[in-house]
Amino acid sequence: MSDINPRFRTIDGLSVRYAVSAHTAPAALLLSPWPETIYAYDATWRKLAGHAGLIAVDLPGFGHSELREDLLSPSRMGEFIVQIADAFELERPHLVGPDIGTSASLFAAAKAPERFRSIVIGSGGATSPTDLGSPLHEWVHDEDLAPYRALGPKDVVNVAMDAIEGYELPDVVRQDYLAAYQGQRFVEQMAYVRAYPTELRELRALLPTITTPVQLINGRRDAVVPVANAEFLHGALPDSKLDVIDAGHFVWEENADEYARIVTTWWQQH
Repeated sequence: MSDINPRFRTIDGLSVRYAVSAHTAPAALLLSPWPETIYAYDATWRKLAGHAGLIAVDLPGFGHSELREDLLSPSRMGEFIVQIADAFELERPHLVGPDIGTSASLFAAAKAPERFRSIVIGSGGATSPTDLGSPLHEWVHDEDLAPYRALGPKDVVNVAMDAIEGYELPDVVRQDYLAAYQGQRFVEQMAYVRAYPTELRELRALLPTITTPVQLINGRRDAVVPVANAEFLHGALPDSKLDVIDAGHFVWEENADEYARIVTTWWQQH
């Protein structure tokens, strides 16, 4: 059994899946990583919920939320994150956005400087030019998408789950990840990361202007998004802290206790 109980609501005309914990102050908005869902927080949910009221959201086009093409870039997703916070009437929540949420969260903070109390990000592409490992580098830069269209809808998820180190996914989590993929959904989602070369260059110019405190967390052995991305952000952001912990890419599951400890300590300080 999971403590995460999904439901849906409409935001800006889109069906968005979310889950909430018991109401506790302050609030925290958690964003789904890729190719996972809000169930990525299953291993940390109870610990995080002891320190904040959680609202976890599958970002539009990811997980089980409805896709809209114009939102498939970090800058536009950043704008939508602000809309999510508004829709749930969250007053200066903490924002947690690992993986693809890294760049989108920073765009959100640049657009709305006072909207979020703090940000926790990491394990996401950040440098321009890109510094990415496999398979993300290929997803971003390959010119021919035909091989990806030929993949079975769930192949990418299975490959990603097999790469999770030292953590056996509960069956409810595994099944939710797999159920998020039908037809060409993965290829459609690729537009988001394929915007990185242009968008991360734009973000680079904005980083010195971001005043929201940022906690960066990256796995030391992350072969998908090298630690250099988090180190770059740590050097460019005016108010940031970097923790590199013993894990691969899926740090929130592979070393869930340490991830939760860093996040909740950060929240207590902000």
